[in-house]
Amino acid sequence: MGPGLTVPPIFSPIPPAIHPCHAEADVQTAAWAETFRIGSEELRGRLVSQAIGTFSARILPEGREEVVSLLADFILWLFGVDDGHCEEGELGRRPGDLAAELHRLLRVAQNPEAPMLLDDPLAAGLRDLRLRVDRYGTPGQAARWVDALREYFFSVVWEASHRRAGTVPDLNDYTLMRLYDGATSVVLPMLEIGHGYELQPHERDRTAVRAAAEMASFIITWDNDIFSYHKEKKEKSATGYYLNVLRVLEWHEGLTPKQALDVAISQRDRVMCLYVRLTEALAEQGSPQLRQYLRTLGSFIRGAQDWGVTSVRYTTPDDPADMPAYFRDTPVDGSGEPLDIPAVSWWWNLLAPGGDAHSAPGRPAHRTAQN
Repeated sequence: MGPGLTVPPIFSPIPPAIHPCHAEADVQTAAWAETFRIGSEELRGRLVSQAIGTFSARILPEGREEVVSLLADFILWLFGVDDGHCEEGELGRRPGDLAAELHRLLRVAQNPEAPMLLDDPLAAGLRDLRLRVDRYGTPGQAARWVDALREYFFSVVWEASHRRAGTVPDLNDYTLMRLYDGATSVVLPMLEIGHGYELQPHERDRTAVRAAAEMASFIITWDNDIFSYHKEKKEKSATGYYLNVLRVLEWHEGLTPKQALDVAISQRDRVMCLYVRLTEALAEQGSPQLRQYLRTLGSFIRGAQDWGVTSVRYTTPDDPADMPAYFRDTPVDGSGEPLDIPAVSWWWNLLAPGGDAHSAPGRPAHRTAQN
């Protein structure tokens, strides 16, 4: 990771797995990107080299092959939006214009027949993705996928406002933004679709289950910030703006890059320990569908880790990042104390006596006035 900054082995208690179709998924996704002309030729050339099909195959190692392909195409499409519009395009510094463009795309996702953005490759790709979500998923899953896209779009506009101003949000705001702008929540409906079931609302919308998904997002995005720091700092040094948790910690806490790396690892380890305890408690009392969902959340976490340390997106072979060669079995920080981040510190209450993780399945932990 550049002079003096090496990423040490990261704690991962989740075993690796990959779908047998991973090589084919890479080929199919490259072909899909060419068919729909996602991004500029230069950006598309980069994206199709980054083993995004393999990433999808790690997220759904036992999923339906057609959904592995759908998810891979969707992830590549998301990078087309994030890299093309937000990070490298002019819209990334014009939050109002970016919001308008993303709202047009959202309309296409809501209704692929809407006569909007008819000559836009990203819109054409999104129409195809929506039609396949309808083919393999339920109307409810399609609706949640669109809702998650809205959350993602909202968060990248927020980031664009910081990019325009050259400001760095504080840790609490960054954490809240990162839960969505990492585009992790948009993958969650695909976890169900990939295995051909629909999680019932009384389980999916339960506070502890939503928190487990947020913890997975936190771990995935913190790991991504750690693994991509070398790439981000190198690529963005010309423009002077990049944003990840290490920079947030350096900026607001006055830490060196090495100190910031150590703090970020400590934070993600504590969340990982909590995530393991929470998902074990939920699985004990959950339906078979919930147990499947929790297993696939784990595959998402580990898949992002394995892809993050091997994809040329982050290893940057022309100027190699110093990545770990293996994952460690024990945390650097196994503390059960909550992180001092108000947006997420309440997660630790879920395993306290009377917390939602210990309530009867599908029932609120506390009675309300309506009960």
